[in-house]
Amino acid sequence: MIEGTDGWTVLTIMLLTANTVITRCFFFLSSKRWTMPRWLQRSMAYAPIAALAAVIGPEVLTAQGQLIGTWQDARLFAVAAAGLWYYMRRGLLGTLVCGMGTYLPLRLMLGW
Repeated sequence: MIEGTDGWTVLTIMLLTANTVITRCFFFLSSKRWTMPRWLQRSMAYAPIAALAAVIGPEVLTAQGQLIGTWQDARLFAVAAAGLWYYMRRGLLGTLVCGMGTYLPLRLMLGW
């Protein structure tokens, strides 16, 4: 063992590894085919946008763990510009360029 690593740490790593392998391989352990119900298949279509909103929403709307209290925040204008671009053009690369093209000047030049 590496100096400073005790038995409990090694045991914890081994148990977490076993847990990960078992949970990820759970569907392969059965011999019969697994099918998702129709309602679950439909709901899985919304999972990426829900995850994206859960990550981006707090980043845009909070600062230091508190809701932002001013409209002079570059993130708000960047999200608005990117959202408008996506609504008009439906292109991901243009959305990113438009959002960052709005954010950087406001952040660097105005200090927002």
